[in-house]
Order: sequence, then C-alpha cells, then structure tokens
Amino acid sequence: MKKHITISSKIENLREIEKIIDSISSEYALGMEVYGNILIACLEAVNNAITHGNKLDENKEVDVVFEIEGKQLTIVTRDQGPGFDYENVPDPTAPENIENVNGRGIFLMSQLSDQLTFHEDGCVSEMKFNL
Repeated sequence: MKKHITISSKIENLREIEKIIDSISSEYALGMEVYGNILIACLEAVNNAITHGNKLDENKEVDVVFEIEGKQLTIVTRDQGPGFDYENVPDPTAPENIENVNGRGIFLMSQLSDQLTFHEDGCVSEMKFNL
C-alpha cells in the first residue's frame, strides 16, 4: 500500500493528513496506541514542515508519502524549506528547556515512532512504525 498527498502550507490542511491516517487505521485495524502514536508523530512532522520548513508560505508545498510493507508503516514528509541542523536540536527535557512552549515536535516524533531519520539537510523526515 502506498498513498501520497501534497498539501499547501496551511495549518488547516493537517485535517487532510488526519483523514489519511484514519483511513489507514481502519483498513489495517490498528490498535488505539499504534494509531495514536502514528497520528501525533505524523501531525508533528507535517506541522513542522508547514511552520518551520516552509514558514507558513502557502505557495510552498509539503509532500507526505505513506507506505506499508509487511508489518511496517513508513511516513516520509518533505518540505521546500532550507533545512535545519537536526543533529543539534535542544533537548526539551533539559531543565533549561522544560518550560519552553515550543521545541517538542522532533522529540515526540522520535519517541512515538520506531525509527526517525532526516535526509536532505532536514527537509525530509522519515518515520517508521512497526504495526
């Protein structure tokens, strides 16, 4: 199974991503915990692409590919931004960052997925989930 969607960089388009995840969850009878992990991690990835990658520029797009092979779901998110230094993201659990409102997206993505990698200077995130 492979699904692909391209959305413009508007926060309200996160609903389209949620619909696809709901569809996958239904089709593959995902348990609530797995569904929740996928939903939160994927929405964080797409929100980061819209907000930080594309800087809310509605003329820029975010591509998201969902692919299931065997018992694994891979979600690849690509933005049109300049990328970022994903190796030096502040730890949101560090005492000096614990009260910050932002900065938890990548942490959540890494904690909720079974594998998180970045490509193309951070413009592409790839998450894997064991189903």
